[in-house]
Amino acid sequence: MATEKKQSFLGGAAVLAFGIMAVKVIGAVFKIPLRNILGEGGSADFSNAYNIYATMLTISTAGLPVALSKLVSEAYARGRTRQAQRTFNLSLTVFLLLGLVSFSLMWWGNDYLASLLNNPRAAYGIRALAPAVVCVGCLSAFRGYAQGRQYMTPTAVSQILEALCKLVFGLALSLWLLKIGQPDYIAAAGAIGGVTIGTILSLVYMAANYLRHRPALQSGERCASGRAIVRRLLALAIPITIASSMVSIITLIDTSLVQGQLQNALGYSLDETRALYGNYSACMDLYNLPSSLMVALTASVIPAVSASITQHNEKQTARIVRSSFRVTALLAFPMGLGLWSLSGPIFRLFYPRYDGALGGQLLSVLGIASIFVCLMLITNSILQSYGRVNVPIFTMLIGGVVKIVLNYNLTAVPSINIHGAPIGTLVCFALTAILNLIAVSRVAAFHLNYPGYFLRPLLASLAMAFSARGVYALCAHFLLSEDSGRTIMLVCVGAAIAVAVVVYAVLVLALRIVTRDDLALLPKGEKLARVLHVR
Repeated sequence: MATEKKQSFLGGAAVLAFGIMAVKVIGAVFKIPLRNILGEGGSADFSNAYNIYATMLTISTAGLPVALSKLVSEAYARGRTRQAQRTFNLSLTVFLLLGLVSFSLMWWGNDYLASLLNNPRAAYGIRALAPAVVCVGCLSAFRGYAQGRQYMTPTAVSQILEALCKLVFGLALSLWLLKIGQPDYIAAAGAIGGVTIGTILSLVYMAANYLRHRPALQSGERCASGRAIVRRLLALAIPITIASSMVSIITLIDTSLVQGQLQNALGYSLDETRALYGNYSACMDLYNLPSSLMVALTASVIPAVSASITQHNEKQTARIVRSSFRVTALLAFPMGLGLWSLSGPIFRLFYPRYDGALGGQLLSVLGIASIFVCLMLITNSILQSYGRVNVPIFTMLIGGVVKIVLNYNLTAVPSINIHGAPIGTLVCFALTAILNLIAVSRVAAFHLNYPGYFLRPLLASLAMAFSARGVYALCAHFLLSEDSGRTIMLVCVGAAIAVAVVVYAVLVLALRIVTRDDLALLPKGEKLARVLHVR
C-alpha cells in the first residue's frame, strides 16, 4: 500500500459509513424483490439459513478484525512493519481455521441445524452458505489489516462489490431455478448462493489489493512470538465477539422457538409455519431500514465523544452527547412512526404476494420497535466512548432473555401466534434502550434532560404520522378499489409520504427541534444548516 495515501481518521470513518450505508441500500434492493420471487415459504427458508450463517459468521469473525486493526495500527505507529506483517499472517491463519470449523458445521451438519430451527427445508440454504463463511473469514483479515493501516477505501469497495454480486447473482439464480421448475426452498438456496459468489469475488479483490500495495519489510527487525501475538489478538477480540454475537444468537434462538411453538403448541403444519414466518421476515427487512440509516451518526459520535473525553473537555462532551440524542430523535421518531401509520399500505406495496393484513399488523408493531433500536444504537456508542463496553452486553442480555420468554409464551396463544414475535422484539429493545439511557445518565458528568430531547420530536412525528394516515385514507377512498393495481397504491402511499415530509419539516423548523450543532453531526450537516437557516 505504499503508493496509497493514508486517509485521515474522519475521512476514513466517512468512507466506511458511506460503504455501510450503500451496502444496506443494496441489501434492501436485493431482499424486497427476492421475497416476492420466493413467496412466503421460500422467504422463511432464506431467512432461517441466513440466521445460521450470521451467527456462525459473528462468532468466528466479529471481534478479530477490530483486534487485528488495532495491533497493526500500533505496529505501524512504532515503525515495525515486520511485526505488522507477522500479525496479519497469524490472523489470517486464525480466521481460516475458524472459517473451516464453521464451514464443516454448516456443510455436514446442515440437516441438524435446520432441524434445530424446526424447518428442515432450510438445510439446502445452510449448505449453500457454508463456503461463504470461509471466504468472509479471510476477507475479515484483509479488511482488518487495511483498516489498521488507515486505508478504509478497500474495505468499503469490497463491501459494495460483495453486495452488488449478491444482488445480481442471487436474484438471477433464484429466478432461473423457479423457471426450470424447482421448488421454492431450492430457489431460496440459489438466492443464498449469490451471497457465496459475492464473498468469493470480494475476497479476490481484497487479496489483489493487498498484493499490489504490500509494503517492503525492514530487515533485522525483531518480532513478538506467534503465541504472544495470538494471545493478545484473542484477548482483544473475545469481549467484542461476545457483544456482537449476542444479537445473532438471540435471533437464532428466537427463530427456533417461534417456529417450534407454531408447530408444536398450535398444531400448524410446516408449510403454514413457513408462510407465517415468511411474512414476519419480510417485515423485518423494512423494520431494519431506520437503524441502517443511523450508521453515519453512530460512526461520528464514537470518535467525537472519545476525543472530548480524552481532552477532559466536559463542555464539548456534553454538547456532542446532547446533540446526538436530539438528532437520533429527529431521525428515528418519524421513520418508526411512519412505518406504524402506513404499515398496511407499505407492506402491500412492497410484498403484493404476501398476506397484506397480517404483514401490516406485524409491521405496525415493528415500526415502534425500530425507534427503540435506534435509541439503543446511539446509547451503545456513547457508552463505548466512555469505555463502558460491558454495559451494552449486560443490557442486551436482559432484553434478549425477556424477548425469548415472551416469544415462547405469546406464540403459543392461538389468538396471538406469530404476533408474539414483534411484541417480544418491541419489549426487548424498549427495555434495552431504557436501561442504556439510565446508564448514560449515570456515567455522564453533566445533566441530561431526556424529555427535553424527545418530547418535541415525538409530537412532531405523531402529527406527521396522523397526517400521513389521513391523506392515505382520503386517496384510497377516491382512487383505490379491489381491481386497482400497484401503480394506484404507489400514488396513494407516495402522496401520504410527501404530505408527511412537508408537515414534519415545517414542525421541526417551527418548534426549533434542532440546532446547528446537532446538524453538524450529520454528513454535510453544516451545509444543511445554512440552507435551512438553522442557528
